[in-house]
Amino acid sequence: MSGKLYVVPTPIGNLKDITLRALEVLENADMIAAEDTRQSLKLLNHFNIKKPLISYHKFNENVKSDDIINKLREGKNIALVSDAGTPGISDPGSVIIQKCIEENIEFEVLTGATAVTTALVYSGLDTTKFLFRGFLPRENKDKNPIIEELKGRQETLIFYEAPHRLIKTLEFLYENLGNRRIAICRELTKLHEEIIRLPLEEAIKYYNENKPRGEYVLVVQGKSEEEIKKEEEKEWEDLTIEQHIIKYMNEGFSKKDAIKKTAKDRGLPKSEVYKYSLEL
Repeated sequence: MSGKLYVVPTPIGNLKDITLRALEVLENADMIAAEDTRQSLKLLNHFNIKKPLISYHKFNENVKSDDIINKLREGKNIALVSDAGTPGISDPGSVIIQKCIEENIEFEVLTGATAVTTALVYSGLDTTKFLFRGFLPRENKDKNPIIEELKGRQETLIFYEAPHRLIKTLEFLYENLGNRRIAICRELTKLHEEIIRLPLEEAIKYYNENKPRGEYVLVVQGKSEEEIKKEEEKEWEDLTIEQHIIKYMNEGFSKKDAIKKTAKDRGLPKSEVYKYSLEL
C-alpha cells in the first residue's frame, strides 16, 4: 500500500504560527522533503522533531520528485515543506503534486501560513477579488507581456519581491500602471514587520531615501472605475456624435440603445442626440 504525501505550510516568520496539525504530521512522517534542509532543521530543532531530511528545491525537483514517488510507493509517509509558507506557492511543490495526481498517489494539503492573504488583508485594498503573480521576471522582455495582461485588470494585484530589486520593480509598476495605491508589506510576522500604504510615486521616493531590507509583498490597487471611465471618455472625445452612435451600433447595440448610451456618455439629453441619428 502506498504512503501519503503531506504538503505542510511552515511559518513565514513567527514560529508560533505553526499549527498543531502541522507539528503532528511532521512528528509522524517517515521523512521530510525540504527546500533547504538547513533552514528546516532550525524549525524542527525548535520543536524537538527528529526526522530524516531530503533536499527538494527548484533545481532538483524534477529528479527528486521521481525519488519521492518511489518512496511513497514503498509505503513511506513524506512531509513536504518549503523555507517558509506553503509549498507550491512561489516555492517548489507543484511538480511532485502533479506527479502524485498522475500516479494516483494520495496527498493531503494542510492549511497554514501564507504571505499572500496576510498582505492582502493588511493592505486595506479590495479583498473581494485579487490576482497573485508572485515574482516578476528579471528581464523587461519577459515582464512586459505580463504587465500588459495585468494593467486592465480590476482585481487587486499581489507580487513578491526581494530587497535588491524592489526600487526597480516599483518604477516598472509606476511606468505601466500609473500612480496607483500600493501597500508594501515587509518582513511579515517577524520582529521588524512594516506595512507602508501610499501611492506608487511616493513609494519610489521613500525607498530611494530608505534602503530596502528584508522580503517584500507588494499589494497594488487594481484598475479603478474612475480610470476606466477616463479611458472611455478619451476613446470617444475625438468622435462626432454621429460617429459615437455608430460606434455603439457596431458593438451590437440597437440604434435606440446606442442613442441612450451616447447621451449618457456626453451628458446630453437623448432628444439632442436623437437629432444626429436621423440619417443613420
